Amino acid sequence: MLDNMNFYNFMHKQILVVIALFVATGTGYIYMGYLYSSFLPEILWYMVLLGLSFWGYRLHRVFLDHDMSMEKKEKWLHQLQYFLFSYFSLWTIMFVMYATRSDMELHYIGIATQLGVIVVSATILASQKKLAVITLISLMLPLMIYFILLGEFFSYLLAFFTVVLSGVLLYAAHNTFSYLIKSQYQAYHDYLTSLGNRRYFIELLDNSMKIQKHDNKYVYLLLIDLDHFKTINDSLGHDIGDVLLREVAQRMSSLAKEQNNNVSRLGGDEFCILSSGYTTKEECLASATYCANKLLGAIKESYTIEGHHLYVSASVGVSIISNSEMQANTFIKEADIAMYEAKAQGRDGIIIFNDDLSKRVERKLEIERLLHFAIENNEMSLNYQPQFNRENEVIGCEVLVRWHSEKLGPVSSDEFIPISEQTGFIIDLGYDILEKSLKTFKNWEEKGIHLQQMSINISMRQLFHSMFISDAKKLFDIYLTEEQRSKIVFEITETSGADDMQHLITNMNILKDYGIRFSMDDFGTGYSSLSYLRQLPINEIKIDKSFISELNNPDQDEDRRIVQTIFDIAKNLRLNIVAEGVETEEQRKFLVENKCDILQGYYFSKPLKEHEFEQFFFDAREHKVPNSLAYFKEATYASAASRSK
Repeated sequence: MLDNMNFYNFMHKQILVVIALFVATGTGYIYMGYLYSSFLPEILWYMVLLGLSFWGYRLHRVFLDHDMSMEKKEKWLHQLQYFLFSYFSLWTIMFVMYATRSDMELHYIGIATQLGVIVVSATILASQKKLAVITLISLMLPLMIYFILLGEFFSYLLAFFTVVLSGVLLYAAHNTFSYLIKSQYQAYHDYLTSLGNRRYFIELLDNSMKIQKHDNKYVYLLLIDLDHFKTINDSLGHDIGDVLLREVAQRMSSLAKEQNNNVSRLGGDEFCILSSGYTTKEECLASATYCANKLLGAIKESYTIEGHHLYVSASVGVSIISNSEMQANTFIKEADIAMYEAKAQGRDGIIIFNDDLSKRVERKLEIERLLHFAIENNEMSLNYQPQFNRENEVIGCEVLVRWHSEKLGPVSSDEFIPISEQTGFIIDLGYDILEKSLKTFKNWEEKGIHLQQMSINISMRQLFHSMFISDAKKLFDIYLTEEQRSKIVFEITETSGADDMQHLITNMNILKDYGIRFSMDDFGTGYSSLSYLRQLPINEIKIDKSFISELNNPDQDEDRRIVQTIFDIAKNLRLNIVAEGVETEEQRKFLVENKCDILQGYYFSKPLKEHEFEQFFFDAREHKVPNSLAYFKEATYASAASRSK
């Protein structure tokens, strides 16, 4: 049945062509009957021809008017084959009738028409090999018998030529059929694994949805993506990668046969599995989970390729097909979303698509789209959270970006910063933040707001970008003096230090030679090690607020010892210490007693707008905080949800 996948439309297009050709040509027989006074047989024959033509036209309309599954298309094709054989065979009746007449002119007409029908059948039926052979033989045999019965030498010769012509036409039909089969195979199959390709799978999925529409059954779709396959390709070469893909495909095919499923390769290291139908959604979901787990187990078994022992896992997204009105690509997209969620959760796992996941992805895509207009629409703004020394003096601030989308309203930086990182928008956003921050710092200096430092968060993607260093130097040269540059601190997160250590150190040293200082943000939550602290040219570490929040409980001696240990490490390495997330007097007191250099948090102040920070600075200089925070009292103990950077 699947072998005919590419031929249904082809055969459908031939119906009207054959009908138009035969109905038009058939009128010639009526004219011949008029000339030779045998009008009635020709009229009767032509009426039969019109009846068969109507049958063919109905088959043509059925294909257009009905959204048929492959099973129904196969039944339709069998009916079409019967129609075509009857349609072509009808001409043999007229040939036999004319061959028995005494008028030689009618013999010539019959022979010429029969030969024409033979050529047409060989052309039209090229995609249906068996039908083409049977039809050609049934059309050629009466012609050959006719020549033999003439009993003349030339007629025997003509009979021989008829056999030769039959062989030539059969050979041509065979070659055409072979070419069509080869073209169809290439169009619907993956050359590397011999599995069905994306086009094949989508048509298979369309067919499955049509069956579901009539039978109300449930079908599941698995989208499988191999984890870290690129690493194997890059390290061992594409030849070994190709062999691995073929072996993975074989394992999937074996499992698919056991489960009565179909497997295809969509491209690269992505595969799809489509199940047969299930009566209930629960049964379908249980079967999908079982199949996905068994598939993961099979894929993770070791591979031995050219002496290399390889191990590979996979991330699997599952979509349950329950709405036949949706398009095939939509279900592939759903499974794709679930698969990438599995990768985001650590890979080597299975995620089933659901409405909550869909909403999260839709919001992510909407944020991604709107981000590109945020700077242009002036939707991004900067807030500044004051930083204090142990004497409660404002000595610096941290720059925090805020986004108030015209469409979405306020969007948390915890939400849009990671998306900016993934899409590369962080490069443009980071440049905008840096320029605005330096402008503000310059304005404050001119107003008499002299800070010891201004901390600006810098993404690793920025630091590794080819233009970042030159862009940063350009902005520093425009807005700040050499002395002012030394007060700028770039905060980097420790989680990214392991990606490309040497490149990171090189870029940091270039900026450090230019006067910029560095701080390791969120210290203690990532992949920190003493080696990183020793290698990276940093000036301070910033203890993550998750550690500071545990200082409230006097019974949590273990958490206090952890913080004290971080303090000892920093002091031994001669690094300044910044504590963020300070919210209570008890936390502040502990940090001061342990000689923390800089404190920051809602206990002192929420992040402030530029003019608010200016007012806060002058008030704090006169009265010392936190006793002078009445103006900002309402924000001191704001909810934790609003405290993200």
